[in-house]
Amino acid sequence: MNEVIRLVIYLVAIIAFAALNAAYLVWVERKGAGHIQRRIGPKEVGPYGLLQPLADGAKLMSKQILIPRGVDVPLFMIAPVLAMVPAIMSFVTIPFSETLVARDINIGLLMIFAFASVNIMALLLGGWASRNKYAVISATRAVSQNVSYEIPMLITVITIVMISGSMNLNEIVMQQTNILKWYIWPWTGNFLGPISFLLFFTCSLAETNRAPFDLGEAESELIAGFHTEYAGMGFGMFFMGEYANIVIGCSLITILFLGGWQCPFGLFPGIHWFLIKLYALCWTFVWIRWTYPRTTLWGLLNLSWKYLIPISLVNLILTAGLLKVM
Repeated sequence: MNEVIRLVIYLVAIIAFAALNAAYLVWVERKGAGHIQRRIGPKEVGPYGLLQPLADGAKLMSKQILIPRGVDVPLFMIAPVLAMVPAIMSFVTIPFSETLVARDINIGLLMIFAFASVNIMALLLGGWASRNKYAVISATRAVSQNVSYEIPMLITVITIVMISGSMNLNEIVMQQTNILKWYIWPWTGNFLGPISFLLFFTCSLAETNRAPFDLGEAESELIAGFHTEYAGMGFGMFFMGEYANIVIGCSLITILFLGGWQCPFGLFPGIHWFLIKLYALCWTFVWIRWTYPRTTLWGLLNLSWKYLIPISLVNLILTAGLLKVM
């Protein structure tokens, strides 16, 4: 019974954490965009606009969920749930500190990527069920993009698993006790460490459909992409799922390359170090979105198939050879 209560508490906390991140990362994004583009951003609702996310959330929850004529209703309704639930489940195995983890699973890394693959189905179903030509085009783009960038991302993860000898996220962090032991460095066994870091970071941007890789949501071409026909909390769940996936992606980068909750200097490890690294990476996502222009679809796919996949394979082979020699 105690274990059940513990899991329920963690589940409520994870949902609250995901919702809070979705709300206030939007505020950070809007404020960041304002400063980068030399304008103010939200400022009217609360000091510095800090209550604007709460007002937006209340507005979304109060809106009617509209179902357009001609849509595939069951698929149309289930797509937003498929966008949100896998993201929430992925948080279960992420260790925010040595003790703060809902469930310490030996194959936690595999579990996260298994749930992440469901997100592609949400985008595909949302676009297909809408019976909207822009949504269908968007869903097609999003699926091809996600499939392309999952390959180099998974190859890079295999490299980290080979070095650490584990798919347990807690164990991977425990091996990176200070900055010199982070897996971002080539001397830790990751032969092309900095390049692997940039590769995984780039794939994370593409997997979350963030600019300059937001071809699935290109507003100037496809209105709002695969969720064009969604209103109210249908749209809200897609939105929350996107920001939850950003946090998950940044959490994985922190765990796999930057030592997780470990202090860079080997002192006072804890959740504060994890959050500092996590939100620094989230801010980088925001900064890139409002700084770089959107790429083309063919340029996006060519980047993965012609460059990132070969580089990740070379890194995997070199790392395997280095580990064999050592």
